[in-house]
Amino acid sequence: MATVAAETWEQVPLAPPDSIFKLTAAYKADTFPQKINLGVGAYRDDDSKPWVLPVVRKASEILLHDPDLDHEYLPITGLPDFTSAAAKLILGGQSAALAEGRVVSVQTISGTGANHLGALFLSRYYRFNGEKKVYLSDPTWVNHFAIFRNVGVNPVTYPYYDPKTIGLDYAGFTKALEDAPERSVFLLHSCAHNPTGVDPTQEQWKAICEIVIRKKHYAFFDTAYQGFASGDLDRDGWAVRYFASKGVPMLVCQSFAKNAGLYGERVGALHLISPTKEAKDRVGSQMSVLQRSEISNPPSYGARVVSLILNRPELFEEWKGDIKTMSGRIIEMRKELHRLLTEELKTPGNWDHIVKQIGMFSFTGINEGQSKALVEKAHVYLTPNGRISMAGLNTKNVRYFAEALDKAVRGSL
Repeated sequence: MATVAAETWEQVPLAPPDSIFKLTAAYKADTFPQKINLGVGAYRDDDSKPWVLPVVRKASEILLHDPDLDHEYLPITGLPDFTSAAAKLILGGQSAALAEGRVVSVQTISGTGANHLGALFLSRYYRFNGEKKVYLSDPTWVNHFAIFRNVGVNPVTYPYYDPKTIGLDYAGFTKALEDAPERSVFLLHSCAHNPTGVDPTQEQWKAICEIVIRKKHYAFFDTAYQGFASGDLDRDGWAVRYFASKGVPMLVCQSFAKNAGLYGERVGALHLISPTKEAKDRVGSQMSVLQRSEISNPPSYGARVVSLILNRPELFEEWKGDIKTMSGRIIEMRKELHRLLTEELKTPGNWDHIVKQIGMFSFTGINEGQSKALVEKAHVYLTPNGRISMAGLNTKNVRYFAEALDKAVRGSL
């Protein structure tokens, strides 16, 4: 008699491939010499190559020659010199919450891990007003949906992007804040909104904060691009610091993938501001329990690199220069693309949003058919919603892209 296995998994459905990874695979398989990858969410230099920041090389050399360095486990909540410096970076050196010892900081597996740990903690301990629900911007980083669903929190969307203006739907955003039940959880992109590149102004952030306070909402900040957006760490941290200064109940997810070029090292942190020191101790104890059950101890190398950069003044100053190099190149590509479309090609439509948006990504405003034509006929790889990574453009390919985009808009591609 044949032995029957306990489980053969025939009922497990085949998951669709990740859209970005699928796009990248198609780009790599393409042999067209002028192909362009505008889907990848990672910085590329003017030669379309990954860039290791000079300050990261210096920090790595220091670690390499440190005779006292070992490979023991880090504490469950991470490298203390890293987490404390990371908290100061995002909350600011004058943070009252830090001075009063009310911030729980945990090292995470980059920004994704921070989002997951924050979502998991809220799922376990936040007193939701009814259904466990989180409000996500429409659109948002697609992984936000899976992260919250996986911990039993239902994601719903609030208006954010207005396709008519290719800008912020401020009226829709604020109405959603007003209409949501008290104590709702809103996920907010602190700067360089992914995927649109559309951010509120500081005055708009102030008004948003006022509604959040009045409605007793909880702010779940995702910060993946501090410094990488504008080239200024303080400017890009402004929204988080303002909300914290107003006493908004909040947590902050932080990543060093983009602004330190440490994509594969998965360096991140989660910071939760508690109302009291005693509450902070209780929250911290449960964060440690959750972290222990999932990754036990976070990885050390990337955290040590970032810790050196944040804690040594000379390395910190050099890092700020490297950040300006990356953000500055992207800003120049925005300006050149805008110039080509408006001045040389006179492409139909208004393209001012290209220079008004900020950060790595830009919503071009083109439709799905035009995006498809760019992929299939011009070998320009971008997502169907017209989002492009500005880091994929450089002085060698920006004209080719502008001309292809112009043809797509005119229907002549």
